[in-house]
Amino acid sequence: MDFARFLDVLRAFERERVDYVLVGGVAVNLHGILRATEDIAFFVRPEPENVERLRAALRSLWDDPEIDEIRAEDFETYPTLRYGPPGEELVIDVLTRLGTAFSYGDLEWERVTIEGVAVRVATPETLVRMKRDTLRPIDRADAAALARMFGIEEA
Repeated sequence: MDFARFLDVLRAFERERVDYVLVGGVAVNLHGILRATEDIAFFVRPEPENVERLRAALRSLWDDPEIDEIRAEDFETYPTLRYGPPGEELVIDVLTRLGTAFSYGDLEWERVTIEGVAVRVATPETLVRMKRDTLRPIDRADAAALARMFGIEEA
């Protein structure tokens, strides 16, 4: 993943006031557990105004008509969208819920600063809750590593 483009996305989200929380492998990395990841995963508030801000942020980076196809009502049926900007290897996963276990409002987050860019990142406790019971071995490994590092009971 191109770190500079990652920062561009964060800057665009902040500039457009997107309600988001960074989750996934990048969030794990920001908490000090280094591992490879090829995508950026964000939970976003699924309200129409916020989805419009999300589109504005993405349009500020890419001239891609597919961005206009992102609609709040689609998240009611499909809670995850995978966006790959044209001509780039970057992949952005936009989530509004994970089954019935997590929605945007369930996430605890904290603000961290990376190279002058403010980032809303899921707390280690939230990431452990999200990752500990998944089917993917990498998620379970992330949860265990975060639990050890931060003294979190995995329950």
